[in-house]
Amino acid sequence: MTINNPNRQSRRDFLAAGLAVASAATLGGVARGTDAVPFKPGKAKSVIQIWMWGGPSQLDTFDPKPGAGHDYCGPWDKPIATNVPGIEISQSLPMLAQCADRYSIIRSMTHNSNNHETAAYIMQTGRAPGGGLVCPCIGAVISKVKGYDAGYDAAVPPYVILTTSQGRFSESGFLGSRYKPFVTGGDPSRSPFLVSGYVVEGITDARREERRQIFDSLNIFGQIASDTPLVEEIGVARNNAYKLMFGDAVKLFNLSTEPEKIRNAYGMNWFGQACLMARRLAAVGVPYITINYRGWDTHKRHFETLTRVQPQWDQGLSMLLKDLGDTGLLDTTIIWWGGEFGRTPKIGWESPWFGGRGHFANCFSVVLAGGGFKGGKVVGQSDEQGMKVVSRPVAPQDLLGSIYQQLGIDPDAKMSNDKGIDITNMPPASEAGRLVELMG
Repeated sequence: MTINNPNRQSRRDFLAAGLAVASAATLGGVARGTDAVPFKPGKAKSVIQIWMWGGPSQLDTFDPKPGAGHDYCGPWDKPIATNVPGIEISQSLPMLAQCADRYSIIRSMTHNSNNHETAAYIMQTGRAPGGGLVCPCIGAVISKVKGYDAGYDAAVPPYVILTTSQGRFSESGFLGSRYKPFVTGGDPSRSPFLVSGYVVEGITDARREERRQIFDSLNIFGQIASDTPLVEEIGVARNNAYKLMFGDAVKLFNLSTEPEKIRNAYGMNWFGQACLMARRLAAVGVPYITINYRGWDTHKRHFETLTRVQPQWDQGLSMLLKDLGDTGLLDTTIIWWGGEFGRTPKIGWESPWFGGRGHFANCFSVVLAGGGFKGGKVVGQSDEQGMKVVSRPVAPQDLLGSIYQQLGIDPDAKMSNDKGIDITNMPPASEAGRLVELMG
């Protein structure tokens, strides 16, 4: 899967990128007297969210139903055993089957919206939309509590999306643009990985420095009013932006420094290299990383699409689990895999779908690993056709609240914000409760 981006930037583009990065630095690197939500230390330090944009099929991944018949299974009616006795997953995921002891499967996720925008909001905030209030997603909250408000000082912002914006709603919500994610752009499987504001093809260090001097020379207002608070703040932001563009961040995004054996093990494709990049970001302490993996809204020719792309994420995710486990990072890094909903258990064979699956929020699957979550477990159960939850329903606020807990963030504490909005980090857990059975 390739994400196309322009290969070159004009002088105007460079200056615009500089302003964008400076703005991000202003939003993230300038102290403004905000008070972080108090929390106890947690086992996890970072989260890697693998967002299956569009909604992946539960039956064709982690909740196969071989007895349901062809109208539900299609050609994938032979699930395979994993390395955990009693757990089977789709025959299309042989590499993930061999590392099931490292992750746990939730087969009973449920909410009530089959609309992309609404479902994405529910799954990433734990709240139903309404009341004229746009709440921040989990990534924005974590970037606040574990990010700059808590003294975060790294070469990249505390909330990074690889490589395109999720775009369903404003991720930072009422917290404001300070907590918006940094979206890298580019394609990590290409060389160089063209990261917005960091890496520009064909621009040498000398030319970058020349452009920096031009940029500074145009800052007439800053020179005249250099002692005013606003200009001082912009100056700090500008210096932070320069640190990003000329410092360690450029090296961090340079995947060519990885051994060829490691890169090949992840897969030399967009998803595989995005997983490798996510590992590098987690290793330097970035609190929240999202891999926005598009292409899962498979209304038409579902199995043709999955036959092409399923091997890529089977390889990439299994290697990410292995790599994090081998280096000890899995102990402090949460991985959560899933989308805004699942897909209809019954396949639409007729025209114009030709073997497609629609939206389905009533019962679907999510995967959790690392950061104190146990591996080798299954939470909840769906019925024989995957149409409904029959045991241990898991609501979005249960999932997200459990992630908060593993990070040491109290889901029930008031969310710190400068607008005086009286709201907790997460709504109360459902009747079934948070995922205590997975917490180590």
